[in-house]
Amino acid sequence: MKRADIEHLALLARIRLTEEELSHFETELSSIMSYVSVVSDIAGDDAEAEPKVGAVYNVFRQDEITNQPDEFTKDIIAEMPNSEGRFLSVKKILQTDN
Repeated sequence: MKRADIEHLALLARIRLTEEELSHFETELSSIMSYVSVVSDIAGDDAEAEPKVGAVYNVFRQDEITNQPDEFTKDIIAEMPNSEGRFLSVKKILQTDN
């Protein structure tokens, strides 16, 4: 890949590259592109073929309650920084001055 191409890609991606990074990517991107072309050659015509997919369907299951009511409530409330009874207490964030 040419340096001007790398600078253009960096501009499109809004990435600022140093001179050292530009020279590094010149060799790095060329080797990556060579590898991709090798993989494309190996894949050959199969890459253009339609994917073969079997039957498509959703697997549904019944929802089941696996715990008892209030089984974890005490543990959850204990983890809250501030609570009032069974509720989480937070500071007021809404303005009602309007």
